[in-house]
Amino acid sequence: MEKDVLLETKDLTTYFYTDDGVVKAVEGVDLKIRVGETLGLVGESGCGKSVTSLSIMRLVPWPPGKIVKGEVWFKGEDLLKKTEEEMRRVRGSQISMIFQEPMTSLNPVFTVGFQIMEAILVHQDITEEEAKKKAIEMLDLVGIPDPEKRFYNYPHQMSGGMRQRVMIAMALSCNPDLLISDEATTALDVTIQAQILELMKDLKKKIGMAILMITHNLAVIAEMADSIAVMYTGRIVEYSDVKTIFKNPQHPYTYGLLHSIPLVTKPRKEGERLATIEGVVPNPYHMPKGCKFHPRCPYATKKCREEEPPLEEISPGHWVRCWNYLKPGEGV
Repeated sequence: MEKDVLLETKDLTTYFYTDDGVVKAVEGVDLKIRVGETLGLVGESGCGKSVTSLSIMRLVPWPPGKIVKGEVWFKGEDLLKKTEEEMRRVRGSQISMIFQEPMTSLNPVFTVGFQIMEAILVHQDITEEEAKKKAIEMLDLVGIPDPEKRFYNYPHQMSGGMRQRVMIAMALSCNPDLLISDEATTALDVTIQAQILELMKDLKKKIGMAILMITHNLAVIAEMADSIAVMYTGRIVEYSDVKTIFKNPQHPYTYGLLHSIPLVTKPRKEGERLATIEGVVPNPYHMPKGCKFHPRCPYATKKCREEEPPLEEISPGHWVRCWNYLKPGEGV
């Protein structure tokens, strides 16, 4: 691993073995997250973003899921070679995760304060009184008013935004080196979403952590990320820094995602429809031959339909999985 790289996945591959067949949810994913960096992982629902994060955390349930091959290097150690007991010491302490739906992630029969305390006591050698004090400090840090009182609230007594803040407080309570945010703001209204994102940026500066931000919201990525990995059918199809991706997208899928965003600076004419990507994500049990995006791609050629393109570095730090780009003059 390079010196400043905190997390690196190499050929990470995760399958789900079901009665209907094998779902190749994550297929040969290579990612790098440097110390203090925010990497945005984007793509449509079902493209493998969440399974990638669960694979990194070793939380893929077996059966039916299994990490088939690959490496997950974190601070110089391969997490896939660690025992379950060793992974428990990593989760929550060195790598924390904010899950997509806080109501299903929080235990309804325990107070939110107890649940934050529990995470602190598992990973830190401190007394219950010290853990309670820190839990209240974390609730205050994430902007929950009257934290001493809210400490004794149950999840159902809080709004969605409050519960999400509790999840963030729990995730950050042990000052992790890496925070995985799995669509943490998707279910929140735009005002609360903006507050949560601003909070994450402030905390990133304060404790110097890296962030893996999983979302389908490209506006959030533009605001938060340093680098972007675009994912489709379990594969990385484009990977570069945020400015390159937004200014010079080279994969047709990335191009389609970016151009489906309505722009305030370019009002639509009356009757003009929003740009869309034609078709749907393919059936995971019956993936198309060749490039997995070719049934939806306006630039597809015979080669696209027959051979899957490799992930190639087309310029320093800019990786693309597309035959059209690799043919001079035929890039998007």
